[in-house]
Amino acid sequence: MLNTALVLNDSRGREIFRILQQCPDLELVGVADLSGDSSWLTEAERKRYFICGDIARIMALPDLHVLVNAADSSVAERLKRGLSGTVELVNASPGSFVATLLRFKEQLLETRRLKGELGAVLNAVQDAIEVVDSNGIIKYVNPAFTRVTGIPENKRVNRNIFEESPDGALAQSLIKQKPVTGYRTRVGGSEVEVISNASPIIVDGEITGAVVVFQPVSDILKLMDQLKHSNTVIESLYAQIDRISSSRWNFDDLAGQSKIFRATVEMARKAARSDAPVLLSGESGTGKNAFAHAIHNSSSRKRRPMIVFDCSTIPESLQELELFGCEKGALPGVVRTHLGKVELAHEGTLFIKEINSLKPFLQEKLLLLLQERQFCRIGSDEPIQVDLRVIASANGSLKTEVLKGYFSEKLYRYLSKVEICLPPLRKRLEDLPVLAQELMAQLNRKMGKRIVEISPRALQEMAQYEWPGNISELKNAIERSLAVADGNTIEYHHLAPYIGNTASAVAPQIDEIMPLDKMEQMMLKLALTRYGDTLEGKKKAAQALNISLATLYNKLKKYNGL
Repeated sequence: MLNTALVLNDSRGREIFRILQQCPDLELVGVADLSGDSSWLTEAERKRYFICGDIARIMALPDLHVLVNAADSSVAERLKRGLSGTVELVNASPGSFVATLLRFKEQLLETRRLKGELGAVLNAVQDAIEVVDSNGIIKYVNPAFTRVTGIPENKRVNRNIFEESPDGALAQSLIKQKPVTGYRTRVGGSEVEVISNASPIIVDGEITGAVVVFQPVSDILKLMDQLKHSNTVIESLYAQIDRISSSRWNFDDLAGQSKIFRATVEMARKAARSDAPVLLSGESGTGKNAFAHAIHNSSSRKRRPMIVFDCSTIPESLQELELFGCEKGALPGVVRTHLGKVELAHEGTLFIKEINSLKPFLQEKLLLLLQERQFCRIGSDEPIQVDLRVIASANGSLKTEVLKGYFSEKLYRYLSKVEICLPPLRKRLEDLPVLAQELMAQLNRKMGKRIVEISPRALQEMAQYEWPGNISELKNAIERSLAVADGNTIEYHHLAPYIGNTASAVAPQIDEIMPLDKMEQMMLKLALTRYGDTLEGKKKAAQALNISLATLYNKLKKYNGL
């Protein structure tokens, strides 16, 4: 939402006022009526908005994002000179304002976001920065400028550089219309000697201003040391870049319509809206990895990296090194600063897989990180601030590990603020046909196959199987079946070697002689397994069985819902 103010002096401006009230992405906060007559406003509007007849007062409104000028061009020039660089000025030309506003609405929001990010970057830079427009009016100085020169921002911004520092690099760059580098001088208004680099700002082939970056001469040697350190960090980032996992799945990629599965997905969607830690528990192969990626991709951190740390695949002796990093030379073989997963996940998500395999003392160190939002690399006592969200997964119940004394109770309590238990495949068998079809389509592309369906007998046997390996086992079984299938259908004999004998032992075969009511129950269960237990699924099941939907419900009632 963009905070917006309006300057007007006639009836056209009043029409634009009504338009602005209807714009969903603009929050009208104030009006400056230069005519001095505000009687056209209702009593409610006078109470709601800041009303004045002074341009200076409307420009001084806090947190203002957009100022709309519905007055004449002379007013526009005054506004342009007086506005800070954080406020967008939009001139409302007759007949074009609505179209302009609609066209630039999203651009204004994006510009505001980019300016915020750029401002944060410039404010964090330790070098002094000063920016002027094409007329030499100083539009911006960063905090480092005040620190280096001792000149406050309000004593510099909106002044003219040709009056304040006419011999400086910034003025010279604007006059010469080319970069000025390595320029040694004293800052105007200060006795600080600096080394400056200035350059014109060129937009669409025209010079719109200039920017200078400078440092005190006394800081140059210190800068060299900082540069060496930065190069070390950059080298480590290049070394780590191929190990950063991108987030691959969204919630729309999670197949299944069973009640238990949709409830689990909805809980995960809610978890994605906050920054609270999430603990994903469940048997091996239930999809914890996919859920973690979906939560990250639906969170406010989705534009930042998701870093995966798999405790089960990293030797215990290397877990601390990989998780928290190490200073150069602190351990044998560490010839440069090593950034850990925690540092790489800054402003993003750290996904810790199989956290129950994390060494006990690292559990305590991780808890301290989550509580204090800072950590130290191995070999350093200097804390590093970090902003991240943690998602952890564990096979089975982590609470059981706590009761046995294998896992930190304090860390478990912290991680389980949001605990999501993923259901095993045997508790969501109505999703099996959908999952099987989805996996078959993926594997067809991977293996260059064109298998289009799974036979009813194969589906029946799959529905009777316990699936101890869950979706991972299902994928493996389908992949191996595809490899040996030579037609366009996966038959039971293709699948049987990979799902054991459980199904055969539990259910009679379709080609056996059996009571008709038993056969009817089997066909009903097979139809619901294939099409699902939803209303739409039952309609399809009834159609496949060549009975009405009412008859299907009667038979389900007869057999106690199967």
